[in-house]
Amino acid sequence: MKNLRVRDFKKIIICSVIGLFVLITLFSSFQTIRSGEVGLKVRFGKIVSKGLNEGLNLKIPYIEDIVVVNIKVQKIELTTESSSKDLQTIQTDIAVNYRIESDKAASLYKTVGNNYESTVLDPAIKESIKATIAKYTAAEVITERSEVSAKCMEELQAKVQKYGIVIDNFNITNLSFSDEYTRAIEEKQVAEQKLSKAKLEAEAKLVEAEATKKANDLMRQSLTDNLIAKQFIEKWDGKLPSTYAGENILGLFNLK
Repeated sequence: MKNLRVRDFKKIIICSVIGLFVLITLFSSFQTIRSGEVGLKVRFGKIVSKGLNEGLNLKIPYIEDIVVVNIKVQKIELTTESSSKDLQTIQTDIAVNYRIESDKAASLYKTVGNNYESTVLDPAIKESIKATIAKYTAAEVITERSEVSAKCMEELQAKVQKYGIVIDNFNITNLSFSDEYTRAIEEKQVAEQKLSKAKLEAEAKLVEAEATKKANDLMRQSLTDNLIAKQFIEKWDGKLPSTYAGENILGLFNLK
């Protein structure tokens, strides 16, 4: 009786193990590919089928595997240092949007693998930014940032297009310079502000002087002899100064 129970228990264990193996094998026979992905069926390291559609895909368990490649727009961010045309060190923060062409996914996996960001993109981005910034002065990199970004994008696309990688956008998100150059920029800005203020003040004084001159010119034009005499008579109290011109004071104005 005891031996029968032991045999029954062993059978249960064996059946459970077999059942578990069958379930694992069954679930391992399928793999889901989501929207925005492309699947590559690999058998013993060799691609035997490419361009698997999204949804549930069948594979031979333990023999075949399905490698999923993301073909949606992805983003990579990094920071690198470059030297400008005038030998200024510039630390550049970069954000790049890219995607993998679905019909090139198999070739990319075959030649590079799924670590294409670190293997291909990262060094290509750094090379592109360094090569482009070397053609501009530090001041031009600041004022022509959009142009520099466009040139970097062209340079980068030329480097990675053979892998089936498409660059959708290249952005220089931040620029940092050495402390010495930053101080020089600040001092220049302060000097320009002072110069601008002095220029405005000088222009204001010139305008004021011209206005005063015009007013004096108009006043001189309006002050005729008759007008001066009239204003004198209006303000005169009728008393003639005995020490100035005697009784002939009105003769000064040709009024007799």
